[in-house]
Amino acid sequence: MLYRATELIGYPAVRAYFRPEVTGAERVPRAGAVIIAANHLSASDEVFTPVAARRQVAYFAKAEYFNQPGLRGRFVARAFREFGHVPVDRSDTHAAASTIKTGVELLGEGKALGIYPEGTRSPDGHLHKFRTGVARLALRSGAPVIPVGIVGTDRVLIPGDRRWHRQPIAVHFGEPLDFSGRAEDERSSPILREVTEAVRAAIQTLSGQHYVDSYASSAKPGD
Repeated sequence: MLYRATELIGYPAVRAYFRPEVTGAERVPRAGAVIIAANHLSASDEVFTPVAARRQVAYFAKAEYFNQPGLRGRFVARAFREFGHVPVDRSDTHAAASTIKTGVELLGEGKALGIYPEGTRSPDGHLHKFRTGVARLALRSGAPVIPVGIVGTDRVLIPGDRRWHRQPIAVHFGEPLDFSGRAEDERSSPILREVTEAVRAAIQTLSGQHYVDSYASSAKPGD
């Protein structure tokens, strides 16, 4: 109910106020399994991507969001579940394997799964080295990958600032990448990296970012 209300009222309001530039939205299938792989500049990316795609997109979220105490905690947990988000316990040593398994299950249900292959928000606006989870999901599930280039959201919601600023935004959807029928290739590390780089190159073309061959997590202040 909450998601439906947001889809009918909230998302049109976001489109009307921010007027994001959207290209290639017709490449996102209206139904069926699809992996929405994007660069990650801001927490607001999880709003603007489904707004532009005009389809519900499920994301993995930190488990802490689902078990906070009090009334507010229960509301947040309910909201995340209604939006289709899935809890991930990052402290679990088997979290990565469990996340891939859960992602494949969601895709098997015909859902759109959003993923940020950088693993975290870019700390400097550059595009950083991708983790291979997107390749594992694509190869194991056979679902098409829609590369997405997001521009400007880092100026809309700035870390540490709760206010949303009206700034130019663009969401560009690229041509679907098909890795179906290649489940056995998941066993090959070189192929995992090859597929990952194919997705990365497509996203970089769409986002126009400078590429840095190091993980975003290692570029965070204090790391």
